[in-house]
Amino acid sequence: MKAVIQRVSRASVTVDGELISKIDKGYLILLGVMDDDTEYDAEVLAKKTSTLRVFEDDEGKMNLDIQNVDGEILAVSQFTLCADVKKGNRPSFIRSAHPDRANELYEYFCDKLIENGVKNVEKGVFGADMKVELLNDGPVTILYDSETWRKNR
Repeated sequence: MKAVIQRVSRASVTVDGELISKIDKGYLILLGVMDDDTEYDAEVLAKKTSTLRVFEDDEGKMNLDIQNVDGEILAVSQFTLCADVKKGNRPSFIRSAHPDRANELYEYFCDKLIENGVKNVEKGVFGADMKVELLNDGPVTILYDSETWRKNR
């Protein structure tokens, strides 16, 4: 499971001209689900995300997590993060999870964020053509790959 985590002042998703979801201070997360991802990947990624300390404390140091600042998350499923670009100029998406499984793990990841103390988790529309807007704060952008924390693999 791959995630691009962006610290934002605000973010929103629009589909067919209709505002679907929006957040203020927090994270916009673009999430890609790989074909070999499991619930474990979603759990570890949600735990690491909910405790990621990239918000500034009173001394200006990135020392606070999303819970400390009462932040929100907008999670958007994005299969293109699973692109294999080793050969040629056209990406291959063969390693991305089947849409049913990807949606299941995306929803599970969002549920786990809430279980880990995030006050509000908004979502995009799985499989839709979404327009995502954000005001990146910093900019601060962190890349996560759950494979980093897999046990016995």
